[in-house]
Amino acid sequence: MRIPLIAWLTLQEARRRKLLWVGVVLGLAFLFLFGVGYYFMYRDISRQMGPNNLQMREVSNFFIMAGLYAANFLVVMVSVLASVDTISGEIASHSIQSVVTKPLRRWEVVLGKWVGFAAIVAGCVLFLGGGVVAIGWVISRHAPPNLLSGMGLMTLEGLILLTVTILGGTRLSTLANGVVAFMLFGLAFIGGWTEQIGSLIRNEAAVNVGIVSSLIIPTEALWKRAAYLMQPPALASLGITPFSATSVPSPAMIGYAILYTLVALTAALYLFERRDL
Repeated sequence: MRIPLIAWLTLQEARRRKLLWVGVVLGLAFLFLFGVGYYFMYRDISRQMGPNNLQMREVSNFFIMAGLYAANFLVVMVSVLASVDTISGEIASHSIQSVVTKPLRRWEVVLGKWVGFAAIVAGCVLFLGGGVVAIGWVISRHAPPNLLSGMGLMTLEGLILLTVTILGGTRLSTLANGVVAFMLFGLAFIGGWTEQIGSLIRNEAAVNVGIVSSLIIPTEALWKRAAYLMQPPALASLGITPFSATSVPSPAMIGYAILYTLVALTAALYLFERRDL
């Protein structure tokens, strides 16, 4: 019961620091703005095309995917910012010593914190991503296909960055840890776009650059896979957008991402066990 207890205390700490309340309030603001904007755009375009027009359904899916793209970015921010201080900050303030001196193993502390923050990440995906889809359904009676698979990949993307941040916190300062996490995300983002453009112009070298960046950290590959699953084929034919993929990551990339998360989490447990506090 030690790991669930640490996870519960992590959630309580997030609530005490008003992280959960701020997330809920700003999340509601995001969904409100998306809903208002989507309503007026859908109303005007449907008057021209007709609500049952096939093109109108493609336009609806495009707007919903735009909302999911923004929600995915917010999930990434929450994954990093919520956990960036959880290990390194407590080490710097020496508050971690009051925990690890109790009859708790160090790996139980780290794993419990990971479970707690993983619950926050999953809740963020459900709240923001599910909210975008619900708003789209209420307004246009349209929802993207393969929602469970797509949102599951968005959750896995957040868990990768959460794990990398916790791993960095076992050795780096809070500031350095945050910089590393965001730089890795930026590297994956640029690499993913390089791969998409390379695939469009049939440049094998550019495609390989994107593949290498996905191996370094597979966050962007997971979003591309999720976007591919949650859009109809007609939308993919529009070309390169953040919501389409000319070079679709294979299902093997999902297995690699899961293995990547497990290895990073194991490394975090190992390094913290041997950290001089």
